[in-house]
Amino acid sequence: MRASFVFSEVLTGLRRNITMTIAMILTTAVSLAMLGGGLLIVRTIDKMKTNYMADVEVAVYLVDDISANDKNCAQELCQSIRQQLENNPAVDSVVFENRDAAYERFKKIFESQPELVALARPEALPASFHVKLKDPQRSAVIVQQFTGKPGVSKVDDQNKFLDRFFNSLNTVRNITFFVALFQAVAALLLISNTIQVSAFTRRTEVGIMRLVGATRWYTQLPFLLEAVVAGLVGAVLAIVFLVVGKLVFFDSLLSATGGAIPAISMFDVLFPVTPILLAVSMLISAVTGYVTLRLYVRH
Repeated sequence: MRASFVFSEVLTGLRRNITMTIAMILTTAVSLAMLGGGLLIVRTIDKMKTNYMADVEVAVYLVDDISANDKNCAQELCQSIRQQLENNPAVDSVVFENRDAAYERFKKIFESQPELVALARPEALPASFHVKLKDPQRSAVIVQQFTGKPGVSKVDDQNKFLDRFFNSLNTVRNITFFVALFQAVAALLLISNTIQVSAFTRRTEVGIMRLVGATRWYTQLPFLLEAVVAGLVGAVLAIVFLVVGKLVFFDSLLSATGGAIPAISMFDVLFPVTPILLAVSMLISAVTGYVTLRLYVRH
């Protein structure tokens, strides 16, 4: 099989149907860019879980009487709660924070909002125990055990907030994947139509080649390669979209979160997202091209 002939036929086919080829490339690029965006969101969620789950705490807030009158947790009721927490096998460490310490931490957290700090008073903040768990996923055990206990005002589980936050990110990821799937269907239809049109415009020369002994595979390979080449160009364009999006949009957006959401690095875009997009583009293009040739092209 002459490689030069095959590649010349591929280029000829792409040029003959230039508008459909461009549409196929752009649709494939958008679909793969959305897929890449979804993969980056998944990677970001994994990073956040790694960063945050190690620091997840359960806050056991104490009633006003203990907060106001027992600044060092020296009285019997406060000591009893502390002892129960420290003896719990699920607990890794327990730190007591009185009202004054809570107020100082409040001022640091909201130092960028001085009007809010000015309105706050130490007596408005309860004393609390900050409980770090050996397994952050078992926070519900502590919440259930200490909610409603004498001396306990409420129990706050940071896992609940993180779950809501991660669920929001998962929703964005799912929407991105859905749009990518919708665009992929459009890309598959365009690939199929492009191959059919290309085969139709060259039906005479293909027929002649078959009459002189060319195999079915030899005559259909150029059409298959057209789809693969267009898919690869679309994948490269999708990678360019992701790189530009990172530099122009995502870097500034994520930096505004103050590190709450980890930044997307260039390494995240180039690996493993880039190989996945290239592999997916080749796979769907080749499979769609092969199925189309088998179903619709009889030469």
